[in-house]
Amino acid sequence: MRTEVITVRTGSSPAVVDITAEAERFLGEHASGADGLLHVFVPHATAGLAVIETGAGSDEDLLTAIGDLLPAQDRWVHRHGSRGHGRDHVLPAWIPPYASLPVFGGRIAFGTWQSVCLVDPNGDNPVRQVRFSFLTG
Repeated sequence: MRTEVITVRTGSSPAVVDITAEAERFLGEHASGADGLLHVFVPHATAGLAVIETGAGSDEDLLTAIGDLLPAQDRWVHRHGSRGHGRDHVLPAWIPPYASLPVFGGRIAFGTWQSVCLVDPNGDNPVRQVRFSFLTG
């Protein structure tokens, strides 16, 4: 198994950050044209990973849906951090902190328009870590 941790700057407001290029770079260095699985993990309690289309508004739509479903209000029991921060701790129940992606010939076998994205609703932590692991059988 080959593993690498990258740092992603998400900023001080909710963000969807496309990390596909970093995943492909990692595979280019470690997969050597092999078949296997790329496992992506975010070791944070307030962020997740999504496989979605980006650049056509879906990333903004996702942030809007998070705001609608999990509003940043004072109703959350978990209350440290910025207003409504408790919702950030609930997010990984819907957008998990991991994704396993099939790799064929050293490349992610995405469908049309798919990308892997870091979803970070928490502006309190502007820097995140993402772990890539390539597993072969």
